[in-house]
Amino acid sequence: MGRLDGKTVAITGAAQGIGAIMAKRMAEEGANVVVTDILDTDACVSAIKENGGTAMGMSVNVTSDDELAGMVAATEKEFGALNILVNNASIFTALQPKPFFQIDNDEFDKIMTVNCRSVHQATKAVLPAMVRAGGGKIVNIASGTFYYGPPGLSHYTASKGAVIALTRCHGRELGDKNIQVNAIAPGLTESEGMQGHTGFDPARAPTVASRSIKRDMLPEDLLGSLMYLITPDSDFVTGQTINVDGGKINL
Repeated sequence: MGRLDGKTVAITGAAQGIGAIMAKRMAEEGANVVVTDILDTDACVSAIKENGGTAMGMSVNVTSDDELAGMVAATEKEFGALNILVNNASIFTALQPKPFFQIDNDEFDKIMTVNCRSVHQATKAVLPAMVRAGGGKIVNIASGTFYYGPPGLSHYTASKGAVIALTRCHGRELGDKNIQVNAIAPGLTESEGMQGHTGFDPARAPTVASRSIKRDMLPEDLLGSLMYLITPDSDFVTGQTINVDGGKINL
């Protein structure tokens, strides 16, 4: 018996990388998983189904209220309810680190819109469905960069700091609706999109050296914290951010 039997999860940005790993794990635990992305979700959905899980894929732009509303409607139609949202979609591996004074306004605004405003939009979109379901769990994927401010990623760091701020505010506002809102702040993770990305090479060895657990971080390292935050184990926890980085930052 899975820990998520009878639950329906929507996860954004899950066609590949961290999102796909999370989607597959939640399906293994019995959840109906709605895999969303602007990229093709077929590979992730097929992998879940081949492993005996239940999933459907949708093309969803997380900055579009209409597409988010369509995702919620389709989820309720297919599975009857929406219990869990994982706000994972963001821009990171497409970035080339650069000094803040080389980041133009358009790039800054795009990062803030996709990485931060989308959390605001997606959480608003799922709220009525979660109220109808009697409550729910929302997990936002933030970043450990907020805690130490790495050079070259000022706009990304600002966007993820805002995700932590939204997590605190949304958690406080939704507590009386039996909806818990928390975040995970990963360290530098060797996800699918990071493979061969030379722009982050200068950060790799120093990051591992700075950790208490001196190895690369993998997407699978996030799954334990994810499961804690989307199961009844965390029913009395909200507005919090769990830092998962092998001990680089001790809060």
